[in-house]
Amino acid sequence: MAAEHSVGFEPADRLAEDRESVRRRFWRKLKRVAAQLPFAEDLLAAYYCAFDRQTPRHVQASLLGAIAYFILPFDFVADVMPVLGFADDAAVLATAIRMVAGHITTEHREAARAALKRGVEEEATD
Repeated sequence: MAAEHSVGFEPADRLAEDRESVRRRFWRKLKRVAAQLPFAEDLLAAYYCAFDRQTPRHVQASLLGAIAYFILPFDFVADVMPVLGFADDAAVLATAIRMVAGHITTEHREAARAALKRGVEEEATD
């Protein structure tokens, strides 16, 4: 049954299982593309929620899957295309956020805003 819901997302599902790889690759890609992302704050808030020890495992799994899709080197819509490039990433992220919105706290959003103000620097304590 679970495979039925993840058709086409298998690489993201596999990547999401490796939390440290997601963490490293997330920051590399975000630094490269943050200026182009209209949803950067939501993406960062989802990231902070996914790695928060207080967040339930099922919520972490949903968010890690969406984040993994964002960092994968291939997309349904190429990220280099102006305007449309991140549309698929935004749709996957928006769906995941809607599913777990109650778990993304004010603290996660504040941390996201602070990271954007700093210029999206990776924190050693993430």
